Amino acid sequence: MPSPDSSRGSLTSEDVRRHNLGLVALALTSGPLSRSELALETGLTRGAITSLSAELIEHEIVRESDRIAPEGRGRPKTLLELSATDVALIIATLDADRVEAVVSTLDGQRLARFSRRHGRPIGDPGPVVDALAQVVSEALAHAASVGRPLADLSVVVWAPVGGSPAVVLADTDLGWERVDLIGLLQQRLPRLRAAQIPLIADTSVAALEEHADAGSPPHLVYLKSDSGIGGAVFADGRALTGAAGWAGMLGHLPVIADGALCECGQHGCLVTVAGPDALLANAGLTDVADTDGLDAALERFVTGVRDGRRGFVDAWAAALPHVARTLQIALLTVGADHVVLGGYLAAFAEDIADELARIAVRAGGATPPQVTASRLGAEAALLGAERAARLRMIDTLLG
Repeated sequence: MPSPDSSRGSLTSEDVRRHNLGLVALALTSGPLSRSELALETGLTRGAITSLSAELIEHEIVRESDRIAPEGRGRPKTLLELSATDVALIIATLDADRVEAVVSTLDGQRLARFSRRHGRPIGDPGPVVDALAQVVSEALAHAASVGRPLADLSVVVWAPVGGSPAVVLADTDLGWERVDLIGLLQQRLPRLRAAQIPLIADTSVAALEEHADAGSPPHLVYLKSDSGIGGAVFADGRALTGAAGWAGMLGHLPVIADGALCECGQHGCLVTVAGPDALLANAGLTDVADTDGLDAALERFVTGVRDGRRGFVDAWAAALPHVARTLQIALLTVGADHVVLGGYLAAFAEDIADELARIAVRAGGATPPQVTASRLGAEAALLGAERAARLRMIDTLLG
């Protein structure tokens, strides 16, 4: 659902009305609110809320709920709540280690979660899609068992996505080139309608959640590493996408001249020296990643650095300058003053902040950026995908 933006210059009053209807409905996904609370939540006037809520009630998207007495004197407040909440939204996720499917409701309740490791078969999407189809099947069966028809299914992948229909452009963690993931999923689950299943890059939804959680600063750089290294860059409050959707792919910024060959075809990419595979190899934890999974190996790596274990500390010390340099390039390019770190990098926010302060521009009164660790953690992409699914559902209900 588009946001009104004066820079676009072509929005009509109908565009604005539809956006505001979605804004009110989306605010109610967190629970019942009074009209005055909706005005505070959305920034719209009380008169606008009255008009918009009446239209949403007429469309049977919203209904009036219990009346509650206010604190102190005054008239009781009538709460509004979503009425179309008896459906299921399914978010399926695929990263370098596992697949998951989460079943939730329009009002944010999590009903079930199914997960399994796929074994990371490099270069062969078949077994990975088999595992994905299995967890999606389990999620569909659960939704049916609790009497909630499927309203939206989307797939989030830890890789860049593009094209129409959307495909995985490349997944260096799994050794994939161009893969029609949704087409392969539909081959295994023919009852699905591929055209109605969005394929989403994890950073595109995680970054929006992280940006909002950070207070929506106008200029921000988001860098995260859980399987590879991804990120996003915000300028003037908007995430940059670029001509081919590759903007913010900071893991593939070549920061070392004549460095190691990356699977993307370039030399010296950040991921070759600071990505999880590189760090775990340098710390002697590759076998742990193979047997227990990337998450467990990275957790052990972080603990080892904090405990001062020599091999772990040396591995991080070798990666840190390149992480900071990559961030400094991105920060200076867009004039950002805020960094959010996700994945294993969140544990080293203080180290990264210190290194950025050391290499910061000194002229013109420039100050080091504010560096914060993600508070959303591994759930950022899932939360963002759930929000996007609710927006699509609300858009459908509005017709």
